[in-house]
Amino acid sequence: MGIAANILTAIVALLHIYFLILEMFLWDKAPGFRAFGHSPEQAAANKKLAMNQGLYNGFLAAGLIVGLLKGGHDGFYFLIFFLSCVIVAGVFGAVTVSRKIFFVQALPALIALILLHL
Repeated sequence: MGIAANILTAIVALLHIYFLILEMFLWDKAPGFRAFGHSPEQAAANKKLAMNQGLYNGFLAAGLIVGLLKGGHDGFYFLIFFLSCVIVAGVFGAVTVSRKIFFVQALPALIALILLHL
């Protein structure tokens, strides 16, 4: 299952790079409006908060990528830590913002974490 865990972890990292792009650069543009369902007025009011959130998503992606590249025991522990962070962030988002966040963010990371341990 190591290959499946690595593939799913890479997908989770790519998702977080996509979230970074949406939140940091496309928040107040058509793709951001479609993805998050906010208005131009709402986007203008909270653009800096979204950019900050996007940056954190970038850190999560970076940690997952480092874990994948390191491999071995060090990489394994990187992946456990960063996948756990993604899960916590996804659960928090699901509770505070939208249940959809659980399925888009937390569930893929949870499955990757389970596969990592098989």
